Amino acid sequence: MGEVGVRAFGAGDLDGAARLLVERHVAHRRRHPLLRGDFEDVELARVAVAEAWEAEGASGAVAVRDGEVVGYLLGAPKGKLWGPNVWVEAAGVAARDAEVVRDLYGLAAARWVDESRTAQYVVVPDDAGLIDAFFRLGFGAQHAHALRGPFEAEVRVPAGVTVRRAERRDVQVLAELDLVLPRHQGLAPVFSAGEVPSLEEAVADWEESVDDPEFATFVAEVNGRVVGSAIGCSLEKSSTHQGVARPDNAGFLGFAAVFPEDRGHGAGRVLGETVLKWCADAGYDSVVTDWRVTNLLSSRTWPRLGFVPTFQRLHRLIGY
Repeated sequence: MGEVGVRAFGAGDLDGAARLLVERHVAHRRRHPLLRGDFEDVELARVAVAEAWEAEGASGAVAVRDGEVVGYLLGAPKGKLWGPNVWVEAAGVAARDAEVVRDLYGLAAARWVDESRTAQYVVVPDDAGLIDAFFRLGFGAQHAHALRGPFEAEVRVPAGVTVRRAERRDVQVLAELDLVLPRHQGLAPVFSAGEVPSLEEAVADWEESVDDPEFATFVAEVNGRVVGSAIGCSLEKSSTHQGVARPDNAGFLGFAAVFPEDRGHGAGRVLGETVLKWCADAGYDSVVTDWRVTNLLSSRTWPRLGFVPTFQRLHRLIGY
């Protein structure tokens, strides 16, 4: 068997990369059968790889042995919000040997850093070998994408807590709750740099959207006072979960927050269960959510509700 050669990715590598993506996805669905099965078709996989390759500013590397593609890595920038960035999305990496990914990154990252793309993000399946390869390239875990099947249990409402659909009279408190999550994410140990909207902006947004039938917004009350909220919708409303990472006919637990002083009553759990029940009643085959892994509350609450991580977003910041 010949040596593995690594070079810049080209359009002629799409077919070979698509076959690798199919292999990766078949193995991934053995662990998570609720993921989309159609990406086991090489033609659809080729479309996904082509989208990664044809994204504006995309570049990457391919590994070849005896004329056969055995690994590829593709990244592209994604908006100013993420700084001087490059993103390897869910269809952007696959390799028969995870160690080859380190060689692919060695070539691709040289160009990315030359282009000053020093904030680097990679979305990978929960493959221990692949994640370890990126960890040994200086990446760390930042964000989890998770999936669970339909909710078949009864919603457990704690004593003293009530849950109901949000109404227009809740606009002010919904806006206040909108600020809870980004403020929490800005604290230790998350330290997210995400912008916190103003209360006025949040109120204006809720004034416009509170009656939108495509979103199911619930509030939890303790002693008649709203202490938390959660939102369910179709996963198609999410820009985060795309392509190979988006299950068919899936609901989305898109937001949940409880005022810090009101935690401990079980409001967060019952809000989560209520969204899960809504997704089941709406006929969704699965439910997806995501969280920052350094958010201690989310990273413990959502697995307790049956969510199992399917993809990890890894992050590396090139510095001195």
